[in-house]
Amino acid sequence: MRAGARRAAVLAAATALTATTSVLALPAAVAHADDGGECTFPSKNYSGRPWALQRVNLDELWAQSTGKGVEVAVIDTGVDVKNPQLTKAVNGSLGRNFLPPKNTKGEKIDRGNTHGTTDTVGHGTKVAGIIAARPHSGTGFVGLAPDATIIPVKQNDADGDGTAETLAESIRYAVDKGADVINISQDTANAVEPDGKLQQAVGYALAKQIVVVASAGNDGLGGNVKVTYPASYDGVLAVAASDRNNERASFSQSGDFVGVAAPGVDMISTVPGGGHCSDNGTSFSAPYVAGVAALLKSKYPDWTAKEIVAQIEETAERSIPGRDRLVGWGVVDPVKALTDVDPAHPVESPRPEGGVTGAEAPSVAPLPVGETAEERDTRLATYVIVGAGVLVAGLAGTAVAVRDTRRRRARLHDPA
Repeated sequence: MRAGARRAAVLAAATALTATTSVLALPAAVAHADDGGECTFPSKNYSGRPWALQRVNLDELWAQSTGKGVEVAVIDTGVDVKNPQLTKAVNGSLGRNFLPPKNTKGEKIDRGNTHGTTDTVGHGTKVAGIIAARPHSGTGFVGLAPDATIIPVKQNDADGDGTAETLAESIRYAVDKGADVINISQDTANAVEPDGKLQQAVGYALAKQIVVVASAGNDGLGGNVKVTYPASYDGVLAVAASDRNNERASFSQSGDFVGVAAPGVDMISTVPGGGHCSDNGTSFSAPYVAGVAALLKSKYPDWTAKEIVAQIEETAERSIPGRDRLVGWGVVDPVKALTDVDPAHPVESPRPEGGVTGAEAPSVAPLPVGETAEERDTRLATYVIVGAGVLVAGLAGTAVAVRDTRRRRARLHDPA
């Protein structure tokens, strides 16, 4: 599919679905390449460290947890395993394709393989990358939980052929396959509660202590308020999108159901075939939070789903005391979520007191543009070597100065 056709298809899925309430839409904006052009598959590598990762001290974060042993189900458009950062991150043997063989018009659908490891849209591949992309030479992009494992569950496509019923099937499948966290970056096309099977499937997952994370939706322009499903169900962690200033992105859906916000503007991630593209949307905020949930689940495997959600909400960067309708309890702070912890007494609900007016993003010195993690380490090592050389030279110069002073004093006392 050409880039222009793909863009039109994603737009159709994201904004133009007005059929029955069982139809699902992908709440993502149109993809674009990091150079400002259209995204093609495969694409070129993004060489630097994306801003959404620069706001996190990754060394401090990964000293706490890397997500090892945790499986995250990505219920989406599939996850392409040809991208080298995802090849070892995805467990295709556990994957499944729930797309129907035909659409509502009776036309045959290009479903891809039965394991969910193909993705003609690119949406699910981006979502998976934000969670668990492995480090790779030539790029500073990496998943927040780089040792977590992705279970790919293909349930939708660019034409919105997924339904609330097949989403319910996908959730139950993910639970039965051992998922610890489920990410759902899609919602129903209309603000009407869908068939009860979807809520029952979510309840099934929560009863098994699985963390369910869902995107809040992208219909927030002009102050529009609309509940979305499955994000609005009790127990689901609904994620809004924030920008570089820790404020709600203009498109991000607001409402009392929003739990937290996370970066969702100019989000770099993996695309089918290799390389990276940039995209906007709560679709990419949700996996950012799902990655943090995977880190917590790995470090505290005995915590309940409710405790993990409460910890993420409790440690978020707030703009007001308590919860607001724009960003929920605030913008997620991955490091604080992992370090500001009482392991013996995890919180079960966030406390309304302790808000910080005008909260700012965590202050982490950004990498120079185009610098990878490996280049950073080399640069720092060079600083150490040069600094040591300067220190040695300084000591040597001091020694020479002391010697010359002593000789001058000796000549003054012995003029002969």
